[in-house]
Amino acid sequence: MEYEGKIYRPWPEANSLLIQTTIGCSHNKCTFCDMFREKKFRARKLDDIFKDIEEAAKLYPHAVEFFLIDGNVMVMKTDFIVSILTKIKELFPDTRKISLYSQYNDFRRKSIEDLKLIKAAGLTMAYVGLESGDAQLLNDVKKAMTPEQAIEGAAKAKEAGIKVLASIIFGLGGKERSMEHAIETTKLLNILQPEELAPMALAIQPETELEAQVNNGEFIQATPLQILEEEKYLLENMNFETFYWGDHGNNIVSLKGKFPDRKEQFLVHVNHAINTHPVVTEKVLHTFSW
Repeated sequence: MEYEGKIYRPWPEANSLLIQTTIGCSHNKCTFCDMFREKKFRARKLDDIFKDIEEAAKLYPHAVEFFLIDGNVMVMKTDFIVSILTKIKELFPDTRKISLYSQYNDFRRKSIEDLKLIKAAGLTMAYVGLESGDAQLLNDVKKAMTPEQAIEGAAKAKEAGIKVLASIIFGLGGKERSMEHAIETTKLLNILQPEELAPMALAIQPETELEAQVNNGEFIQATPLQILEEEKYLLENMNFETFYWGDHGNNIVSLKGKFPDRKEQFLVHVNHAINTHPVVTEKVLHTFSW
């Protein structure tokens, strides 16, 4: 099987077989991200992807979970995506799950009919980077998406029956917009209602635009206490059912489970950290690069 460049997959996909479908990210301008900086976005040739799937069937014939990489695979034409999904289902008849990266704008730009075709071909879930619900912050980090566009894209995904795991980043608003970030993100999530949610604490990635902003004093990082207070606000004010993947390695408190079933338990852990965790006395949260 062929892989080009650095490879990324979400932590819930640790057991999935990775099929490289695109190279890089079609947007690739977010100030906080360096995942695909060295790659120019393009689709792989369909024949090459099929060869990888055929090779995978020989190497891992009992695989049942798959994740399509790189970047926002959903940006590709519908027939391209459907062909790949169909090939996987053909060679792995016991497939339980096929996921990929997307953006809410990728959903928004497709018709409901196209999204339903993708769902019918075997797509189980799309991982979508929301990052924040704060319109100013989305503009500041060059996400090229508005809350209104996210709402439109999410509605299309729901109508097509495609499950969404949305990711958000605690601390993305820095010290100055911490609560605006928490409030507006929670407000938007209550509208979007993703089936799963993955929050993670901000990590300043080397050689990104955000790192330069930190170094020149333009961006002042949120304190660990602010990050915990963002998570507390989120947990106190979310009003929909979801699966909470709050166990990313950079998070101060590791939380995982159904929400709101475990809401009170989650809040006990967050409040305990706010009151007793030694990290709350520090100025910044020391995290690991992705």
